Amino acid sequence: MVRPSWEPVIGLEVHAQLSTESKLFCACKAAFGASPNTNVCPTCLGLPGALPVLNAEAVRMAVKAALALGCTIRPESRFARKNYFYPDLPKGYQISQFDEPFSDHGHLDVEIGGTIKRARILRIHMEEDAGKNLHGFGADSVVDLNRAGVPLVEIVGEPDLSSPEEASEYLRVLRDVLLFLGINDGNLEEGSFRCDANVSIRPVGETKLGTRVELKNINSFKFVEKAIATEIQRQEEILEGGGRVVQETRGWDADKGTTYSLRSKETAQDYRYFPEPDLPPLVLDEVFVARARAELPEPPREKRARFVAELGLTPYAAQVLTQHPRVAAFFEEAATLGLSLGPAKVANFVQSEVLRDVTTQGQRATIPVSAKQIADLLRLVETGKISGKQAKELYAKMRGTDAAPASLVSELGMAQVTDPKAIEEICAKVIAENEKQASQLRAGKTALFGFFVGQVMKATKGSANPQLVNDTLKRLLDVS
Repeated sequence: MVRPSWEPVIGLEVHAQLSTESKLFCACKAAFGASPNTNVCPTCLGLPGALPVLNAEAVRMAVKAALALGCTIRPESRFARKNYFYPDLPKGYQISQFDEPFSDHGHLDVEIGGTIKRARILRIHMEEDAGKNLHGFGADSVVDLNRAGVPLVEIVGEPDLSSPEEASEYLRVLRDVLLFLGINDGNLEEGSFRCDANVSIRPVGETKLGTRVELKNINSFKFVEKAIATEIQRQEEILEGGGRVVQETRGWDADKGTTYSLRSKETAQDYRYFPEPDLPPLVLDEVFVARARAELPEPPREKRARFVAELGLTPYAAQVLTQHPRVAAFFEEAATLGLSLGPAKVANFVQSEVLRDVTTQGQRATIPVSAKQIADLLRLVETGKISGKQAKELYAKMRGTDAAPASLVSELGMAQVTDPKAIEEICAKVIAENEKQASQLRAGKTALFGFFVGQVMKATKGSANPQLVNDTLKRLLDVS
């Protein structure tokens, strides 16, 4: 029997926590990391008589996400109760949107191997998060309900992805979009950006979808790729062995590198949605939507393209400097302040020196210097006040302070030596002390020229003007 060739079909469902101060239907804090069951109230605990009130800021953020992903905004949508019983769901239902979501039919462009692929988005809807089950308390498990009621958008992708690599890149691009919008911190480890992957396979050329398996809550891009690849291989082995893939929900065991069954979906009943009686329809008028559209920042892909086309950066530099919105904003400010220097020089220094000292967490970034300090520092190099080597030393002294670079140069005696007479005296002394190497250089051993430059720079502790040193040594050694 000829072994069939299989093609994967992958669709992703992403739950992204909106970065609001309070929860979706109450005033409790939505912050991560508080002591268990401290950010709770009768509404998010589902106590009798407590009524939900919709968070307007969460709606604004959700609309911005939908607009950025090319979705159509519906003027009117409705909330529904999604009924299921689980320890982390105190009400016994989750307030979500079912048959009337606030947005649908968007897309996300993913680049793989230089080719752009458009992955369709079926819908984006709002819902509240559940709590979190905590295990390992002896033989017991406990429930932390701080997360119950935190606002989410669920971004439901069509089954348009064809490989584990496409799936992980889709998530990276989506995370970038939401991070630059300022509505999600993209933290997979803390659960504010979570992915479920629907995976099936079918013979190449077949149009009918295979049996779908859902992989739940995978918490890193690397594990998404590995989990999907492992599940594809598992399904291939079942089908080639004459078996049948069962529709089910599976988890990912990162330590063992395998997926495992959580629950079967073949005979599972539907969630039994019905309209939420305590919330009116959500009406989004044209003014509200237009205002949200006007607030959309430049998307990361377009920003990278502009950095290359207009600022002259390499594609690699543009990619590095747009890994985080705060870093991109820092670079742009420094490049604007140092306009006469040229953006490429600013980009090179930020990449080589500043980025190694930058720390990021979610939407926050800690940068040890200001954009003005970097622009002023590079201006000192441009005007010949200090050398490139001294600029690195000065940066090390400046980081973590608000000191002006010019003041530090004076305080530390770091001014570049530009006096031609002084440079000539030092060069002549170095040549005299290394006559053997000078003779070899004149005889054609040109690699020794760097030795003389290094000796002069050493003698001046890096403060000599490099161009003046080069020109003077060439003249005194009589080499071109």
